Amino acid sequence: MTGPGLPSPTAPKKRPAWMVGGVTIICFVALLYVIEFVDTAMGHRLDQDGIRPLQTDGLWGILWAPLLHGGWPHLIANTVPALVLGFLMTLAGMGRFIAATAIIWILGGFGTWLIGNIGLRCPYVTVQCTSTHIGASGLIFGWLAFLIVFGFFTRKVWEIVVGIVVLFVYGGVLFGVLPGNAGVSWQGHLSGAIAGIVAAYVLSGPERKARELKNRPAQPRLNA
Repeated sequence: MTGPGLPSPTAPKKRPAWMVGGVTIICFVALLYVIEFVDTAMGHRLDQDGIRPLQTDGLWGILWAPLLHGGWPHLIANTVPALVLGFLMTLAGMGRFIAATAIIWILGGFGTWLIGNIGLRCPYVTVQCTSTHIGASGLIFGWLAFLIVFGFFTRKVWEIVVGIVVLFVYGGVLFGVLPGNAGVSWQGHLSGAIAGIVAAYVLSGPERKARELKNRPAQPRLNA
């Protein structure tokens, strides 16, 4: 109710989507630094909670692996890609960002659990060995793949442009899905990238369905 001399009620200003997305990604990366600080203080004992392929208790590592890093150089190397690609992901909408991240996190982690021992060389034939996969790089590869293909699923011009720019700037990183340097989880990169493509296809469903309905030929009307 308003009247003479009474201030009119005003609705609280809504923060811009880009600002919300930026703050979200900065907080996520800050969390990674806090966890690495705690892990360092504990003598890197948390690193054992990563993904151990084909081991039942190693499945729990799917939840924790993207939060853990094998030292500060590992985390620092992931920081800028996580900030840039994560922020671009939020521009598709926070709902889609959260859903895509969850798909990449779980599906990519499970893929790593399945194939993480491929190419692993054991020092002794008689000894069963396994690897432990940690790091946000699988998530980053998922975001990268998502951004590259999402626009081609939605057919939205600005999302296609974002995908092309990301491909131009970070496309060379995709070679990380191939076996290469020892100690680098190409299996996690590959699984994350595949999960990112799956997430892009699933979450572009509304646009694909709308395009299908639009292109569907009109049914002839029958006169009674």
